[in-house]
Amino acid sequence: MDTLTPAEIGALHEALDDEYQAWTTYDQVLADFGAVRPFSNIRAAEARHIDALSALFARYGLPLPPNRWPGKVRRFADVRQACEAGVAAEIANGQLYERLLASTARPDILVVLRNLQAASQQRHLPAFQRCAQRNAA
Repeated sequence: MDTLTPAEIGALHEALDDEYQAWTTYDQVLADFGAVRPFSNIRAAEARHIDALSALFARYGLPLPPNRWPGKVRRFADVRQACEAGVAAEIANGQLYERLLASTARPDILVVLRNLQAASQQRHLPAFQRCAQRNAA
C-alpha cells in the first residue's frame, strides 16, 4: 500500500470535515423546516460524498475521524436564509476543492475530489441559487 504524503492526508481530512459540516447543516435545516428542497436532495448527496471519501480513508488505511459538527452548525431564521447560506457554502466548497486538488497527483484521489467539486458547482450551487430566488421576500 502506498503511503500518503502529509499534504494528501490533510486534504482528505479537510474534504471529509467539509462534507460532514455540509451534511450536518443540511440535516439541521430539515429538522427545523421539514423536508424542504433542495436540502433533502443535497443532504443525500452529501452522504454519498462522505462515503466516497470514507472509501479513500479505508483504501489508504487511515482511521476515519468522527463527524464533529452535530450540535455545532449554524441555524437559520427561515428557508431563504438557509438557501443563501447554501449558496455561500457551495461557492466556498468549490474554492476548497480547487486548493485540495493541488495537494496530490494520485488518480484515485483526484477523481473523487473532482467529482465532489463538480457536484458542488454544477448541481448544488444552482439548486441553492434557485431556492434563494424562489424564497426571496
